[in-house]
Amino acid sequence: MTLLTHPHLATAMGRLGTETAFSVLARAKALERQGRDIVHLEIGEPDFATPANIVAAAKRALDDGYTHYGPSAGLPELREAIAQHISAARGIAVTPDMVVVTPGAKPILFFGIMALCGPGDEVLYPDPGFPIYESVIRFVGATPVPLPLRPERQFRLDVNQLRDKLTPRSKLLVMNSPQNPTGGVLTPADIRAIGELLADRDVYVLSDEVYCRIMYGEVAHASVAAEPGLQEKTILLDGFSKTYAMTGWRMGYGVAHPEIAAAIAQLQTNCTSCTASFIQMAGIEALNGPQHAVTEMVAEFKARRDLIVDGLNAIPGVSCLRPAGAFYVFPQLRGFRKSAKEIAQLLLDEAGVAALSGSAFGSVGEDSLRLSFANSRANIQKALDRMRTALAKLR
Repeated sequence: MTLLTHPHLATAMGRLGTETAFSVLARAKALERQGRDIVHLEIGEPDFATPANIVAAAKRALDDGYTHYGPSAGLPELREAIAQHISAARGIAVTPDMVVVTPGAKPILFFGIMALCGPGDEVLYPDPGFPIYESVIRFVGATPVPLPLRPERQFRLDVNQLRDKLTPRSKLLVMNSPQNPTGGVLTPADIRAIGELLADRDVYVLSDEVYCRIMYGEVAHASVAAEPGLQEKTILLDGFSKTYAMTGWRMGYGVAHPEIAAAIAQLQTNCTSCTASFIQMAGIEALNGPQHAVTEMVAEFKARRDLIVDGLNAIPGVSCLRPAGAFYVFPQLRGFRKSAKEIAQLLLDEAGVAALSGSAFGSVGEDSLRLSFANSRANIQKALDRMRTALAKLR
């Protein structure tokens, strides 16, 4: 019996999903303990070290006594730094009372949906998309409404389809650009059209922009929060994990109307109390300190992107778009004797390549894999060689 089938668990637990990446990572680590050589393309985590100036700031903060509780919404000095950063980066007016700092960016997603949505509400979200979107929507008792993202549109949201799916029950639209799992990026024209569609509607937006600094120059980043009439209806989600290689530090933030921000902070009071104070001080250094480590990391990711895309497209039966952002590719598989889910399992068990089936991200991804290129070029090339050999046997 698994935990989620225990008869004494609350009914809502049966509606809660998970992230396949972590279960595949656990299986891959188990194979490594048996002596297998595994190339990890399953986990969405930069393989770079956290920049030294950020680490040094955390050490100073520990020495300076930042080891106690802080306000649930975050330390005032970090909220001020975030407000200034978002104001400059997004071209909107943000004040510290609009900012909530959380242990990782996921709590903004969880608390934001919990604060706004409940039974009877419909929440629109991308498919394929980060699996926690649908998980939390179902958990709070709202109705998930998937918005298919197709490779023919470079995995960009179709605004006409969005219009067709809006109903009087529509409460929230979840957006993610750059996107996990596809690396797709909404263009400024896309964002403008979405803003015009929602400007006069009583629909809120949760805009997941956690990959906004990891872009490769083909498309400019645009935020729906900057569209006329949308800022007060938008929860902007961002964080430090991806941009500054701080995944294990667990720190993210949300920017929202002050009353919504207060509700999110109240949920945090009830759940985690606050984010670690010394980590918040490191966050100030991340935002205000030198940014060359970010620039260098993104340049390396771009080289890896080109390597993996070109390598995948050279494998018969594989078709892969070149993503404009994030560090994922979402290749489609055609003409193989096994499903993408079976192929992902075979790649791990027989070829030593840890990948995810696209079906873990929604029904649109059933013929695809998600591969993270947050690994060295040497390891990416090794994975491509192994995949070419393994897939040739399935034609």
